[in-house]
Amino acid sequence: MGSQLFTTEGPKAIEKLAGYGYEIFLDLKFHDIPNTVAHAVAAGAKLPGVRLMTIHASGGTEMMRAARDAAGTKASRPKLLGVTVLTSLDAATLRSVGVAVAPVRQAVALAKLAKKSGLDGVVASAHEIREIRKACGPGFLIVVPGIRPASAGADDQSRVATPGDAIRAGADFLVVGRPITAAAKPRETALKIAEEIAAAS
Repeated sequence: MGSQLFTTEGPKAIEKLAGYGYEIFLDLKFHDIPNTVAHAVAAGAKLPGVRLMTIHASGGTEMMRAARDAAGTKASRPKLLGVTVLTSLDAATLRSVGVAVAPVRQAVALAKLAKKSGLDGVVASAHEIREIRKACGPGFLIVVPGIRPASAGADDQSRVATPGDAIRAGADFLVVGRPITAAAKPRETALKIAEEIAAAS
């Protein structure tokens, strides 16, 4: 569940989805002072069915550690993911906001910081999977957005990959939005993507 649905419907939408038995990826990308993010994560962790939550790794070590502590110690707590570099950003856009290194270097640096801060994994484009895996090890979750089947356009994304390429590179989970929601036949499209994932696994 992303910010659009959560802003429209709030926790009631999570409760409804959890009631159907779904496990929920709460993708709200918290980024604020440590105290504020900690309280937001604590609130999210109490919602039913939430298994994954996102915060921005660029918020720094103190913020990420506060979020990790706020998530709790139970085995059933949501796993926390640090968002590295948004898939809509390319090298030129990063430079325009003061980041002089290539997206892959920035993503790996933030992934290492997230791991050091106690997070369970990161969100990163498929282009950075292998380098992050090398830097952070096999048990570190890598969730990959910017997934586009070969027949789909890139939309506003800069660093995209097909479902099969992302799985073969080592992604643990894929995030697929508009290629399904904007498709003329969403169910058929989703099934084809699932088939591609299964073939690449």
